Amino acid sequence: MKLIFSSLVAIFVLSSCNTMVGLGRDTRLLGENLEKTAEKSAPNSGYDSGTSGAPVY
Repeated sequence: MKLIFSSLVAIFVLSSCNTMVGLGRDTRLLGENLEKTAEKSAPNSGYDSGTSGAPVY
């Protein structure tokens, strides 16, 4: 019974609109920071950030 109740509470909380929007924003920011870090570590790797990671020849 406790498991069912806990599951229902978790589903209710995670389905909240603000929670999901915040999760989406955090995920986007994490991805952007990861891209910036990758560009700083290998600035002349032959890839152009404007082409979605496709190699530029």
